[in-house]
Parts: sequence; structure tokens; C-alpha cells
Amino acid sequence: KENPRLVLASFESPKYRLEKGPVFDVECRDSKTGDGVFLAVTKKVPSDAQKLADLPNSFFLERLFDPTGRFSFYGPPTDIKVKKRVPLSNDRVQLELSFSNLSQSTNAEIPRKALLVATLPPGTDNAVMLVGSATATRWNKQGADAVIQQTMESFRAIPAPKSNLKLRAKDRTNGQYDFFN
Repeated sequence: KENPRLVLASFESPKYRLEKGPVFDVECRDSKTGDGVFLAVTKKVPSDAQKLADLPNSFFLERLFDPTGRFSFYGPPTDIKVKKRVPLSNDRVQLELSFSNLSQSTNAEIPRKALLVATLPPGTDNAVMLVGSATATRWNKQGADAVIQQTMESFRAIPAPKSNLKLRAKDRTNGQYDFFN
């Protein structure tokens, strides 16, 4: 927030469609199953971090599993495990996760699996993450893992080109509005 930088993020989702509306950020999902992918941003990367791949797993998971995190809508997730960690480059890392979260309709814990790819665009202070998840049964048996892996491979986040555009609109009306012109 001290020195905000614009970032361009892209990914291709072969199966899940882009969701629209006030509840959704940047998210592609299957509305019937809840499986899908979404973008998230970490807190500021510590200035002494040499490369993104050196940061602990907790740095990436904090944003997803904190009390106001994506998977904490009906209560905090349980049984959170990092199954595998793959450094893809100095500024890109992939985590394979498993966890359980509470279902509102059944009041039962539903096991889920997820992939998280984080990248640190040059000149920025925050990592951009693409997170894809599905229920554990759909992950292996119904091919959600392959769809999500394909989506993760397409993910890119780069600094936006320099521009004279402002991040926030500046009020140039001096408090005077003309609604009739």
C-alpha cells in the first residue's frame, strides 16, 4: 500500500467459467460443485527474502486459511497439510495441499485438495497466487486434478507497463456536480 504497483495476471481455465457479481473476485468455478480457481495476493514479501522459493509454506497459507480467508467462510479449515512443494524458479513456487472445510448444507467437514502457484512479479512487494481446489473425491476420480494443473501451468503475473493513469480516480469537480448536462 505504500508503493502500489499494478500487475497483469492471466490464466486459462479450460473447464471452469468466469464468475461475475459482487461476491466474486477473479474466479473461475463450477457453480454446481464449487471446484475452481481464483487469484489471491499475499502480504508484503519480507525485504530480506532472497527468492520466493525460500519463503516458508506458512507465508502462502496464511492468506488462504486465516479467519477471514477464502476457505474459512463457515469456520476455519482443519487438517491442513502441504503434501508437496515444488520450486518452479526463484520467483515461482507450487504447493500441493490437502485440508477439510465445513459444509454449510451438511454441517460436515469435506476433504479438499488444492494446488497453489505463487509468483513474484519483478519490482513488486507482494506475491500473486493462483489457487485451484476441488473435493478430494473429484480430485483424482473425476479428473479435477488434471484440469487444475493445466490451469496452473498457464498462470502468469507480470508488472503492468508504466502509465500515467492513476490507481484511484481524482475528484476534479471541486464538490460541484452538474447532473443535467
